[in-house]
Amino acid sequence: MRSIPREDVPVVIADNGVEVRLRDEDGLSVGFVTLPAGADLRPATKGLPHDLCPCPHWGYMIKGRVRMHTPDGHQDFVAGEAFYWAAGHAPEALEDSEYVDFSPTEEFRRVIEHITSGAAASA
Repeated sequence: MRSIPREDVPVVIADNGVEVRLRDEDGLSVGFVTLPAGADLRPATKGLPHDLCPCPHWGYMIKGRVRMHTPDGHQDFVAGEAFYWAAGHAPEALEDSEYVDFSPTEEFRRVIEHITSGAAASA
């Protein structure tokens, strides 16, 4: 058994108030995510399959409200809710938000590489 303090998890994205911290734990990534109100990650997912994140995430909303855009519309998630986000989504923070999520490491690694490489800007 172990605990994973937020400050022990490396920052992989830090841009305009968006912070993503990720650490692999035996094939499962533990992520701590902070999104300021107005952060819309749809431009960052451009160029991924269907221009959406293809990785599933399970987690818990700590603070705020996030709108998850999908091919079928959108759904809002608020502080105090556990969630499952299936493949094919892109988040938009409607309020200053924080959540912790758990994702298959290899799938999420490819998404993070896409975002941090600037591939979305050229797609």
